[in-house]
Amino acid sequence: MLPAIIACEIGFWVLLLAGLTARYPLRAKTLSAVLLVCVPLVDVVLLALSVIDLRGGGQASTAHGLAAIYIGVSVAFGGQMVRWADQRFAHRFAGGPAPVRPPRHGREHAAHERRQWLRHLLAYVVAVAVMGLFTVLVGDYERVAPMWGPMGVWGIVVVIDFLISFSYTVAPRRARS
Repeated sequence: MLPAIIACEIGFWVLLLAGLTARYPLRAKTLSAVLLVCVPLVDVVLLALSVIDLRGGGQASTAHGLAAIYIGVSVAFGGQMVRWADQRFAHRFAGGPAPVRPPRHGREHAAHERRQWLRHLLAYVVAVAVMGLFTVLVGDYERVAPMWGPMGVWGIVVVIDFLISFSYTVAPRRARS
């Protein structure tokens, strides 16, 4: 399962870079559109591989948990990563404006941090939902218990991220003089 996760991560970036290369330096808009539409299909492939493995009697492992986490992070942050890369390609190859940096201080920074935390929470919730699906498909909690291992640590990270992100609401970061 771990090789599938690595292959899907590589596939995500290869398709994204190929799509943006087709869009900007090559100016092949149709090819670009096709490649960029394929980017989220990587998640579908990973989900399908995981389901096939588990339904085929495979022992659920931490790797299956990582697959669910990958899917959750991709759902929550994938669009943001695509926009991030698109801004840089547009600036570098198409004379687009310089990439917009996130706010560094004040209420805008606090709002940005809260939105990022909400994305983080969404990633966690999606990963839990995917693991729940895996658990239902397998039908035996004992067999899938190892898959749930990373969620405890990640849950703690989500809480710490909440405390940090929302602390900027209470005490906004100030601009340096």
